Parts: sequence; C-alpha cells; structure tokens
Amino acid sequence: MEDLSPARYLAIRDRVDEAARAAGRDPGEVRLLPVSKTVPAERLRREWPGLRDAGCVTLAENRVQEAAAKAGEVPGPRWAVIGPLQTNKAGQLAAFADEFQALDRPKVAAALQRRLADAGRTLDVLIQVNTSGEAQKAGVAPEGTEAFVADFGPEGPYPNLRLRGFMTMAMLSDDAAAVRGCFARLRELRDEIAANAPDGVDLAELSMGMSGDFEAAIAEGSTTVRVGRAIFGER
Repeated sequence: MEDLSPARYLAIRDRVDEAARAAGRDPGEVRLLPVSKTVPAERLRREWPGLRDAGCVTLAENRVQEAAAKAGEVPGPRWAVIGPLQTNKAGQLAAFADEFQALDRPKVAAALQRRLADAGRTLDVLIQVNTSGEAQKAGVAPEGTEAFVADFGPEGPYPNLRLRGFMTMAMLSDDAAAVRGCFARLRELRDEIAANAPDGVDLAELSMGMSGDFEAAIAEGSTTVRVGRAIFGER
C-alpha cells in the first residue's frame, strides 16, 4: 500500500511556506503539526519514517488515552496533546507527553504540576483561549487570560509547566473575516500580555489554524498550524 501521508505533508508544507511568504514572514517560523487522531498505530508506524524524512518532528492527538497508547507503539515522534484534559488523566499525560496545548483552568495546571513533580519531568504548555465566544468551545475567556498567565514562571505554583504561548480554535463559519478575526484577537491578546508576563515566561507560540483556515492563521501570526485530514485523509 502506498503511503500518501508524507507526500501530503510536503504539499501542505509548501502551502504553509507560501502563506508565510505572502505575509512577509519567514516560513521557518511556522511549524506544521500533523494531527493523527483515529489514525491506527500500525499505519503511523509504517508512515512515520517518511513523515520524519519530510521534516516532521511531532504528532498531535486530541485524546490523552489515544496519545498514550500510540506513544507506546510508535517510536520516534514527539507527542502533543491538543484536546481537553480531565484532572484524573493528568498523571497519564504527565508520563509521556512533550507538550499540551489545551490548558484551560488552574485546576488542571495544579494536577499536572503534582504529577510532573512526582515524575521529575517538565512539560511545554499552551493556554487555550476561547476567542470566538462560542459556548461549545473550551478555553479561557480572553479577559481572564492575563490572570492565569501571572501564575506561571519559576516562582509561581506551576514550576514544572513551561508556558510557551496560546492556542485557539476559530469559529466554524463561511465568513472569512470573522474566522480571521479570531486569530487576530489571539495575537493582539498575546502582545498585550507579553509586555507584563512573569520573568521566565516566553509567549512566542501561537497555535492556531487547521486544515480549512491555516493560511488566514499564518497571516495573523500563527507559529503552529494543526492539520489532520489534509495529511491523513478523511477518517
């Protein structure tokens, strides 16, 4: 069976690079993060060498249980969890994940801190911000984000969590301006908060943009685009 994912990865990478150049940015500033949710581990094992050779370093999963299982079966990639986390799954995530992009409340941060400290590990995290205002979407409200950020850094209560920036999901809409507005709001919020961020906290990362809207996200400053179906096909 022909492995199509590496070729699709390269095709999307070309589009990412083109979007970055169109925005006057260095394409090297933007990471393409494949989202492998529901892709069987057997397929990932087969396709990982081609993805790695194409420049991929990290794979992302929505659910911590699925990510943990694949991390044990697919050697090689870094692993990112990009979906919501229940506090009772904090130990599972702390045991293997390299990054967590959906941190949305202090209770989860505290649970991760305890588990990471016990394991002697650190974890890169992004705070998920709800820039669309949609009730069905997770994330910290924009107006509550700065207070959450203030708890990070080496002197804060979460020293094993390395806050790197923010993640958002735009509204699902045919209104391109409204979608792009969600991305602009996150960039503007980051710029506002970064000026007064705690010592040791670098908010350089903006994870925003998926298969259908990543070009608009790159135009607004995205540093990571999360792409699933355009690389792995329909599930």
